Amino acid sequence: MPGLQGRFNTIVKAKISSVLDRAEDPAETLDYSYEKQMELLQNVKSGIADVVTSKKRLQMQEGTLREQAAKLDGQARQALAAGNEDLSRVALQRKQAIEGEVGSLDQQVAELEKQQQQLTDNEQKLHVKLEAFRTQKEVIKAQYSAADAQVQISEAATGVGEQMADVGLAMQRAMDKTENMKARADAVGELEQAGTFDDLTQLGSGEDDIDHQLEQVTSASEVDAELAKMKAELGSGATPQQLPPAGENEAGS
Repeated sequence: MPGLQGRFNTIVKAKISSVLDRAEDPAETLDYSYEKQMELLQNVKSGIADVVTSKKRLQMQEGTLREQAAKLDGQARQALAAGNEDLSRVALQRKQAIEGEVGSLDQQVAELEKQQQQLTDNEQKLHVKLEAFRTQKEVIKAQYSAADAQVQISEAATGVGEQMADVGLAMQRAMDKTENMKARADAVGELEQAGTFDDLTQLGSGEDDIDHQLEQVTSASEVDAELAKMKAELGSGATPQQLPPAGENEAGS
């Protein structure tokens, strides 16, 4: 069972890889990679700016402490000149504490300057690589576009492309429909010549040609009988009420 699951996972991964490969556009991939490297370069520049800002802040604090140390030095001298040795000692102690802070700040500033230099070097190297990548990606994109255009032209010329295949199917369907319509037209013409479609109105009423001829004979007989009846009436001068039935006149005659 584990082996079957492993094979299934392999097949799924292969299918997904195939789909992604067909959907992947090298130009878009290269542009995306270039954008990510640009973001990295911007992050490095932002890091340099942060380091420089921190260094400037420490340098400002260092300057302030140095001013305070210089002021305390002057106050200690004044106190000593005034004969106040204890006050002068206190001023010198504070001065020494401030100078200790200044020394710590000097060390921190030196470390920030080292970080700034490292980041600046990395930024310059990354900038050079990024420019080289940009040039290379444009070359690759141009080559891919040219190859893609060549493939499309070749597929169109040979009829193996998907679009040309669709056109071929559409043409085939149109030809099939045309052949079917021509065959139907020939069949209708043949049936028409054979008289199959004659007297469609009569056939539609439920009567055939024999019924039609019988109706004509019946109608002609009725007309002849009526005409004979009228002749008999005119010959005898009788009114229609006095005439015998048409059948009797024909029998007497």
